[in-house]
Amino acid sequence: MIALRRKTRIETERMSLRPPQHIDYRPWAALRQESVDFLQKWEPTWAEDHLTRKAFTNRVYWAQRSIANVSALPLFLFRRGDETLLGAITLDNIRRGPAQAGTLGYWIGEPYARQGYMREAISSVVHYAFTSLDLSRIEAACLPENTASRGVLEKSGFKYEGVAQSYLQINGRWRNHVLYANLRSDRRGKTTIG
Repeated sequence: MIALRRKTRIETERMSLRPPQHIDYRPWAALRQESVDFLQKWEPTWAEDHLTRKAFTNRVYWAQRSIANVSALPLFLFRRGDETLLGAITLDNIRRGPAQAGTLGYWIGEPYARQGYMREAISSVVHYAFTSLDLSRIEAACLPENTASRGVLEKSGFKYEGVAQSYLQINGRWRNHVLYANLRSDRRGKTTIG
């Protein structure tokens, strides 16, 4: 069985990716607050206590438990040099047995969007999932009109697979999502978006 280390850290050219820690609360809350209008249209409705220290503490404990039982790999993205928090990426719903798959979710703070950080993070997490976790399939979904998210997935080797009806509640409404996947041994060739 593969085990995640509590100190799991992924280094990329410009970033360090590591699990959230209690000391990250202030920069996380500030970045989420600063980016509220940018993020909320793509995310589930934030709970009233979303930005509180208590909610963040619960998030940290969830991350620790998820890493310990290898059900998820939640990571914060920090820029090298100044350790600025840029966003987060989570490989969640890790399934073993015949599936050997996981689901990718991510967000980036508005000041750091469209600078290639998320593409770098996605590529490194997918590589880690395939080589260190021995997964075979990484899935991701986003709203059809989220062209930035679709673009970063496609540039990171994900291929369009279809549409899931009423897939998630986003900003208080059930929404369809476009589905993408990246396969460790991908022989599908280029797919077209329908």
